Amino acid sequence: MQPDELEKLIYDVRKIKSEGQTVELKSASGGVPEKLYDTLSSFSNQDDGGIIVFGINEKDGYNVCGVSDSQSVMKCVSSQCREMEPVVRAVFTVCEIDGKKVVSAEIPGVDIAERPVFYRGVGRVKGSYVRIGDSDEHMTEYEVYSYDVFRKNVRNDVRVVENVQMKLWDKNSEALYLNAVKKGWNNLAQNLNDEEILEMMRVFAGGKPTLAGLLAFHHFPQAYFPQLCITAVSYPGTEIGEEGFDKERFLDNERITGSIQDMLDKACDFVRRNSRTKTIIDNMGSRVDRCEYPLKAVREAILNALVHRDYSVYTERTPIRIEMYRDRMEVVNQGGLYGRTSLDMLGTGKLTPDTRNESLVGILELLGVTENRYSGIPTMRKEFTRVNLPAPVFSSFHGEFRVIFKNSYKCAADAIGSVLEFCQSPKTREEIVGFVGKSQNYVTSKIINPLVKEGKLGLTIPEKPQSSRQKFFRQIP
Repeated sequence: MQPDELEKLIYDVRKIKSEGQTVELKSASGGVPEKLYDTLSSFSNQDDGGIIVFGINEKDGYNVCGVSDSQSVMKCVSSQCREMEPVVRAVFTVCEIDGKKVVSAEIPGVDIAERPVFYRGVGRVKGSYVRIGDSDEHMTEYEVYSYDVFRKNVRNDVRVVENVQMKLWDKNSEALYLNAVKKGWNNLAQNLNDEEILEMMRVFAGGKPTLAGLLAFHHFPQAYFPQLCITAVSYPGTEIGEEGFDKERFLDNERITGSIQDMLDKACDFVRRNSRTKTIIDNMGSRVDRCEYPLKAVREAILNALVHRDYSVYTERTPIRIEMYRDRMEVVNQGGLYGRTSLDMLGTGKLTPDTRNESLVGILELLGVTENRYSGIPTMRKEFTRVNLPAPVFSSFHGEFRVIFKNSYKCAADAIGSVLEFCQSPKTREEIVGFVGKSQNYVTSKIINPLVKEGKLGLTIPEKPQSSRQKFFRQIP
């Protein structure tokens, strides 16, 4: 960063009177704070890194108080950077504003294979932080574990399941799978028998079913993992707790079990029967029934949740959730984005996503359940565009991945309050537009801009208000 760029950053921060996802202010009038570890960690653990600015007093109206000794500031910060694991390499810039010196320390984001960056003094779990809006929060034990899984290439889908009752094993599906393997890889059929093929393809390990094999071929995997299922609920209102006309708390409620194929089929049936259907007249003058949500997109969302959820011991007690409300439906699974995948890159084709459950995906591909061509999210978007519904919204927060499908129901009076609730975690402009279900111009001019002006929505990149990577988050009064 050049001095003039630092001056511009300070001008923007003082103008909007806010820090954000990538900016942290320290007055440093009495010297550098002894504990910068939380911010050093949180900035290092996000792709964009962050900038710590010394010499701005947030509590005094964001006035420039300056630092007495810029060299001392840089020395103290560098010392704390060396206490991080891995060591943080800050880049410093000094500028002068109104005769007072201001120092910035740019903290680069590290590659995901090196995360989490943490303070060695308290260890990996207690010393790892994540940036939420303008605050640094401790990573959960699960969030730390998620980075370790990727770095160490832990394969939870091929862990062995003990004492499986083979009478409930689907031999017909297994036979279809073996035929598909042999058709695709002739050399396996020529050199290995069926048992050896199933071992090589990780359906079995040491003669015992793997978790991937259990989920694909057993009629009731929930006998061994009761919560590896789907809970599906249809609510009468727009939030949990709202009652219907007859004081009912929900309209339908089902616990969906079976193999992945079984759960997928049953879950799609649940959504179909709990969706409103309207009749339209097509271009040929024929009457056509249209489901509230494009069922092809629904199938993709549920399949993605089943295939890409985290199957570790940390999450095996948490089912996938399908929640249907008056204005939307949500599909939620444990396990946020995996590897180097980011929300911005989902479905763009610019990056081949890392796969969390490689063996499970491979099995289901040969069974014809999934294509494994990274087409799920583009298909969802295309289907919603086809029927003129708001684009699906995708979020990944604290180890949960969520897909939100909006229907044609609109309630403008609730839009502002709903957006504030939606932005508990930072959201892009496109995500907010998709959530509200109105045009971008309307959402920007009538909702986002007024909320930012009132200080109810903060910007994650306040120094660049018009950035294409800008996100908005709820400001806590």
